[in-house]
Amino acid sequence: MTPSTDFPADESGRRSSNSFGRSVVADALRSADPAAAAAAERESDWRRGYLRHFRALVEAGLAGDGTEAYEIAEAGLASVQARMRFRRDDGEFTLAQALMAAPDRPLETVSVVGTGVAVKELTVPYRGSLLSGDALKRQLDVWVSAGVIEQSAARAVAEVAANPDWLDLSDQRLVAFGAGSEMGPLASVLTWGGTVLAVDLPRQDLWERTAAVASKSAGRLLAPLSATTGPVDEPVDAADAAAIPQPVAGVPGADLLSDLGAVAQWLLGFGERLILGNYVYAPGGTYPRLAAALDALAVHVRQQRPDTALAFLATPTDVYAVPGEAVTQGRERYAARSGRARAGAVVSGGRLLRPNYPYDAVPGISDSLVPQQGPNYALAKRIHRWRATVARRDGTVSFSVAPPTRTRSVVSNRLLAAAYAGAHLFDVEIFEPATASRLMAALMVHQIRRPRPADPAAWKDEANGAAHGGLWRAAYHPRTALPLAAVWGLPRVARS
Repeated sequence: MTPSTDFPADESGRRSSNSFGRSVVADALRSADPAAAAAAERESDWRRGYLRHFRALVEAGLAGDGTEAYEIAEAGLASVQARMRFRRDDGEFTLAQALMAAPDRPLETVSVVGTGVAVKELTVPYRGSLLSGDALKRQLDVWVSAGVIEQSAARAVAEVAANPDWLDLSDQRLVAFGAGSEMGPLASVLTWGGTVLAVDLPRQDLWERTAAVASKSAGRLLAPLSATTGPVDEPVDAADAAAIPQPVAGVPGADLLSDLGAVAQWLLGFGERLILGNYVYAPGGTYPRLAAALDALAVHVRQQRPDTALAFLATPTDVYAVPGEAVTQGRERYAARSGRARAGAVVSGGRLLRPNYPYDAVPGISDSLVPQQGPNYALAKRIHRWRATVARRDGTVSFSVAPPTRTRSVVSNRLLAAAYAGAHLFDVEIFEPATASRLMAALMVHQIRRPRPADPAAWKDEANGAAHGGLWRAAYHPRTALPLAAVWGLPRVARS
């Protein structure tokens, strides 16, 4: 059998992503809120009932002095790593055990050196223009005024623009897991002349697209490749990688579910400081399996290279604790809602257009979970958040809430595509991938160059630098406005 990361089997031999998710959430809550943990364990329909339990994870983390969030993150991660299995012909193991075993065959390195000229200033593509300097600052101010991004995000991007030398990441190596992601910073870092270690599935279409971006850039792309001309004897140092000839056969890439140990060995062969950037996505139950595998890999690499930084993109469609300013703006917008909106809420029996923040609490709870994305997506993203929370206390972490964006994975869902088309009616801006990717890359640079110590209240670190697209400051609870946005947007999606 092909080795693979997989869910644990129950008594009947069935491997269920829903059972795994239910158990992990319950384990995470058990110490901080035993009643919420028991409720999660009793949930009979996890596929549709998971929403309230993921909200409970945030609410429990705000109890007391707010430090419970660290306890929840640690317990959740411990549960993930204790439960997830690595299956091989000779048995099943934990992911940590799998990473300790020597890979059957080390990975070689393929290099693509760009022929372009490095861009020495921060530019952001937006609605047909390339914003920089004063134009970029004006747009950041517009987004802040409209409640699209937090002031801390605007300050960070402006500071990067004022320090263009920060864009030169030649002193470290960005590892782009999910290198072909539309939201990832691969293209930006290459544009700035950096080196990217690109890890994605060994698929010809993915490799050709990524290699084309690299060849036109001013940077250098290094990718793993399963040896077809014989294994290398020593780990490859980044300084020598460009001189290594490409193997005669094979498609660069690696499957993180099965090649975990080989990828870890390959990464540890590079001498510079690593930034492990997690930009992977997969549908269904594959996503939490990937999240668990990459989490184990990050722990393994940081144990041997403590200076390793971590980078994550957080989804805006999740539950977050948000600052009082966001609550105030959302409540003011709700109070100023139109008569038509008031009537619509009444006609719907209170199911539609409910307030985003019924109470004036600080911090508030912004619950933007989208049922269509499902519990596997929510769990994978929560694993990322938990690792960022834990790692921030003893290392450098880049973590930013990204705006809702018209990526291929989102617009392939007709309901989400329709809701995005109508989101502007509810003060939510949907970004194009090129804009969102560059903004997130700038925020990553700021967090790498200007790392902040972990706050005793973990929610404040998650809220810092958030570019949520307006979901945190909207008048209405997103799930009660999304159906109306979709009704308005569906004809436009159908025409397109």
